Amino acid sequence: MNTLPAIAISQLNYYYGEGTLKKQILFDINLEIQPGEIVIMTGPSGSGKTTLLTLIGSLRSVQTGSLKILGQELSGASKSEMVKVRRHIGYIFQAHNLLSFLTAQQNVQMPFENDDTISFTEAQAKAAAMLTTVGLGTRLNYYPDNLSGGQKQRVAIARALVHHPKLVLADEPTAALDSKSGRDVVNLMQQLAKEQGCTILLVTHDHRILDIADRIVTMEDGNLVVS
Repeated sequence: MNTLPAIAISQLNYYYGEGTLKKQILFDINLEIQPGEIVIMTGPSGSGKTTLLTLIGSLRSVQTGSLKILGQELSGASKSEMVKVRRHIGYIFQAHNLLSFLTAQQNVQMPFENDDTISFTEAQAKAAAMLTTVGLGTRLNYYPDNLSGGQKQRVAIARALVHHPKLVLADEPTAALDSKSGRDVVNLMQQLAKEQGCTILLVTHDHRILDIADRIVTMEDGNLVVS
């Protein structure tokens, strides 16, 4: 059994700008999250939550400190090493980040694009099944511009979960959803964590879903406060 933490952060700092404009955003962050654990991160806007999430997702380069994701050290990692890590991560962005020229089903199929182990037909079927799970089975061929904000968010969630990632990073995944839809989504995340050992780090201000967390941590002015 793999006992390595899914996320292991030690003395992580991060800065924006250079010279006299240089500003520290994250201060000496230390955190470990185990496989299958669901951790919710809260805190006021501007406290550094999204910056930390993008570092963990290998979407930014580590400046100082250690950041290991699924056993891979990201400090000093090459671009190819970071790409390999990203393949095991499902991202749910607050801004959806859907491609407007692709249908909902095509957007959800994207994680399979460079996967030689699954056929195009299988990818289509998995995308359709996941969209049905999040309540969009009748919207497979709709383009993002023809979907509501809540529907776009559900497409983004389906895309993040369809390839059964080892790690899910979610930035306000239920913000645009009503109470029932939000509950359905977090129940799906809980199921993924329980059945497949998927680790979930979720940034949210939605107090309706705090009950799914194994732990809650808080960011305040770039500092991590562990409950």
